[in-house]
Amino acid sequence: MATTTKTTKPEAATLPKEIFGVEVNNHQLLKLAYESYLAAGRRVTATTKTRGEVSGGGKKPWRQKGTGRARFGSTRNPIWRTGGIVFGPRGVENYTKTVNKNAKRVALRQALTLAAKADKIAIVDGIKTTGKTRDIVSFLKANKAENTRRVLLVVDEKTPEVLRATNNIASVHLIRATYLTVFHILNADKIIVTKPALKLVTEWLGGAK
Repeated sequence: MATTTKTTKPEAATLPKEIFGVEVNNHQLLKLAYESYLAAGRRVTATTKTRGEVSGGGKKPWRQKGTGRARFGSTRNPIWRTGGIVFGPRGVENYTKTVNKNAKRVALRQALTLAAKADKIAIVDGIKTTGKTRDIVSFLKANKAENTRRVLLVVDEKTPEVLRATNNIASVHLIRATYLTVFHILNADKIIVTKPALKLVTEWLGGAK
């Protein structure tokens, strides 16, 4: 059975102001970091055929002169209904958006600040489980997150027991502290951070200005 730990409010945990208390003058950088994450996972599958790839068109549709109609040499012409596509997607497009390391860290600080202001962050001593799903269910109840739609569980290390215990809970997303993204933070309704994970986040985001 899980040993549930007492939740500590962010105010009592004295979250570092340089990470959880920065100024957010506008959301442009947050938007860029959010879209960068989505673009990095985008699958480029759309593709179209050019006039050289569509079937048919081997025969001239009608003779060059004397019909009163415009001249055409192939039914694969792009302006025909069954013709090729001009400037369509080819499956080699690059939709990624580049965000430098310092900008990503600034965006993460801004996202964590917004989460802290919205009272979404809870600090716990740690998670002790034998790998049973009921252990994490009890843990969520102890932290008043059992009915929360999206719970972000931030740990310093993904142990096999914690992984196995959270795999069957759709509302819980387990993530290592150093892999936090703006996407995960902004989409979470509740963020539960262990103290070792908080230390990693502080060392990771507190160093760069």
